[in-house]
Amino acid sequence: MKLRPIRNEQQYDEMMKWVDGEFDKNIPPDSPEGETVQIALLLIKAYEDEHYAIPAPDPIEAIRLKMAEKGFKNNDFVGKIGSKSYVSAVLNRHKPLTLEMAKFFHKQLGIPASVLLS
Repeated sequence: MKLRPIRNEQQYDEMMKWVDGEFDKNIPPDSPEGETVQIALLLIKAYEDEHYAIPAPDPIEAIRLKMAEKGFKNNDFVGKIGSKSYVSAVLNRHKPLTLEMAKFFHKQLGIPASVLLS
């Protein structure tokens, strides 16, 4: 396969099919053929990033999801970011998420800063 930028869905589908076939051959990644597959994957990723971009998650939804995963309740953050009513107001979008709160949730819940600051 001749590698070139992917410009449309047909080229994308052809590249995906070719890469899939190469994976089935179990080519060593450090071989010349393996390096060609790696370059093809970069071309595929570039096309997908442009045409199938995944929007950043909502910061409050990310906080709620991580709280549920880790078993935290609103009350667990009382005194750490504010009163019970303030925590509730932030998580119900009545008050804004501040930089200090974003830092806190980043440390406590492991949410990437880029998600919290979007």
